[in-house]
Amino acid sequence: MKNLKYIIFAVVAMFAMSMTAATKKKAKKAPAVEVKVDTISAHDFSYLIGKANTMGLKNYLAQRLGIDTAFIADFVKGFDAANMTEADKRMKARLAGLEIREQVEQQIIPQMEKQIDDSLKVLDSKLFLSGFRAGISGENDLIPISMDSTQAVVRKQMTYYNNARMERKYGANRKAGEEFLKENGKKKDVVTTKSGLQYKVLVKGEGEIPTATQRVKVNYEGHLIDGTEFDSSYKRNEPTTFACNQVIKGWTEALTLMPVGSKWELYIPQELAYGDRESGKIPPYSTLIFTVELLSIEK
Repeated sequence: MKNLKYIIFAVVAMFAMSMTAATKKKAKKAPAVEVKVDTISAHDFSYLIGKANTMGLKNYLAQRLGIDTAFIADFVKGFDAANMTEADKRMKARLAGLEIREQVEQQIIPQMEKQIDDSLKVLDSKLFLSGFRAGISGENDLIPISMDSTQAVVRKQMTYYNNARMERKYGANRKAGEEFLKENGKKKDVVTTKSGLQYKVLVKGEGEIPTATQRVKVNYEGHLIDGTEFDSSYKRNEPTTFACNQVIKGWTEALTLMPVGSKWELYIPQELAYGDRESGKIPPYSTLIFTVELLSIEK
């Protein structure tokens, strides 16, 4: 009823302004005569200000609450009721059910369809409503499992749909990265670790090797396998400082193998990078190439 408050306050303000204007108008015509403010009894004023505050209410009921103004008499009956009868409570619950049903059909189901796959129709609306009804009432449950089990099944299936959708949209990135790494790993100057990380030593450092929790200062630039550059501290003319374990897995592994003073080229599989997440200019399932220069360990 927040908007209704605004309507009421607006009416009171307009009423006050009109009274002030009328007073000024009278004062201008007869400046020597004192204007009487108390023009009606408190009894009549109480009634009229109540009436004035209904301005715009019918439109609010129709447009915001969806009430058919042909049944305004029933609204008044509810307004007049000091306490809700058992029948009133039942009607209130039934009206809430109607409203929720409308939200389910018009908002929830379409949103779930979009979340599952915006190009396919997966959900059966009648069965969705049947399950919704059973979840509320506990009756006529077609698949009688606990709510915890229900939630677990739904989460697992939503993960499946998400993975399938991502594969359709971005699977080509994953496959291209796998092919790239397969060929790149055949080069004699490229080292492949157990995790699948690949690196090539450009400059061999002689300094200390950082641990995962230590902070390091590095210069770097990053590219997709098609050559698209997505980041560069060199172009910002400012090295970056962070803890080795605060970055993607491929970086953490590489940094904890690099002596200070090293400059390596890293070839990071998507599962050691951002996986199915999009990050800035980096699409999901992207294999990444970084040139990384380890400048120092910050102590």
